[in-house]
Amino acid sequence: MINLAALEREAHSIYEPVALDSRSRDLRRLVVRALVGGGRGHLGSALSAIEILRVLYDDVMAHKPEQHKWEDRDRFLLSKGHGCLAQYAILADHGYFSKAELDRFCRFDGILGGHPDAGKVPGVEASTGALGHGPSIAVGMAVAAKLKGAAHRIFVVTGDGEINEGSVWEAAMAAGKHKLDNLTIIVDYNKLQSYERTEIVQDLEPLTSKWESFGFAVRNVDGHDVEGLRRTFATLPFASGRPNAVIAHTIKSRGVAHAEGDPAWHHKSNMTAAEIDGILQAIGD
Repeated sequence: MINLAALEREAHSIYEPVALDSRSRDLRRLVVRALVGGGRGHLGSALSAIEILRVLYDDVMAHKPEQHKWEDRDRFLLSKGHGCLAQYAILADHGYFSKAELDRFCRFDGILGGHPDAGKVPGVEASTGALGHGPSIAVGMAVAAKLKGAAHRIFVVTGDGEINEGSVWEAAMAAGKHKLDNLTIIVDYNKLQSYERTEIVQDLEPLTSKWESFGFAVRNVDGHDVEGLRRTFATLPFASGRPNAVIAHTIKSRGVAHAEGDPAWHHKSNMTAAEIDGILQAIGD
């Protein structure tokens, strides 16, 4: 009998770490700036998603930082809201708000909370963080766009631990039913959740087959390979009349070698000055 899970794991093991360029390192430094400002934050969950968000905002999505409610913009939702430092870094870099706001992360005089707040942060489409809700919100947005005959697209990033939630798969069923080829769900597949590997907590494999069984057209990609991500997103929609799923194979805490793949860095607070210096040295020039 064919072991699909084992075959998928073998196929996914071909991804080798891609060297980070200066832009990826700069965005990571912005994440650390906010981490220092707030004295807390989910570093690992943010660093695994940097390249995904970078490519979406730099190369894929139609958006206007100076007019963040522009009707024809593509919509982005960070369903894994605890990884918000990645979103704040890219939004600040694109000019949605001043980079000085990063220094007030999680402070009473700032707008940036521990989860994205659509009522306070320009560029945030939905308040997220209660895991499993982003795909459902995105499905509603995609259905609304279809009903209006609008051309904009909806992108949502989920965590791999997050898709343990049944609400994700309810949303997936609805997306398949309504043939939402304007919707793209991206799984930040760093294979770790808050305290252990996903295969131990709740094995997700065969993950590609799962999404396909819900009617999605699926692509796998190295989630830190900027060119690979660009090529993948350039072919959207992957199939007419089918929602899109991108399984982005990532490394938790990517770019900070001593933290990569360590669940202890999922949420590490009260870091010392020496620890912060160590993170910045690991990110490099």
